[in-house]
Amino acid sequence: QVQLVESGGGLVQPGGSLRLSCVASGSIFSIYAMGWYRQGPGNQRELVAAFTSVGSTIYADSVKGRFTISGDNAKNTVYLQMNSLKPEDTAVYYCNAKRWTMDYWGKGTLVTVSS
Repeated sequence: QVQLVESGGGLVQPGGSLRLSCVASGSIFSIYAMGWYRQGPGNQRELVAAFTSVGSTIYADSVKGRFTISGDNAKNTVYLQMNSLKPEDTAVYYCNAKRWTMDYWGKGTLVTVSS
């Protein structure tokens, strides 16, 4: 099993920044991809940014140029730096890890962008 714990969410004004963290623990060997998804009010869960199985990064079009995914292998942690936040970025942000044929999810952290 893999456990994922997100942190860093909160309330921020439009144009502000937040950095989310996701710490992975448990059977983290053979994790081949990790990333961030989000689910806004009334919306389906969508990919925000991820490290792919071949080591590249992918971003949703809506966050390109504003969000950056990074990782620290020594800390088993993946980050999501979010800049120039917009009200439409309001959502619960979930960390995801893929290992073998399984998808693992954290419980999510709420990001609210509002003035």
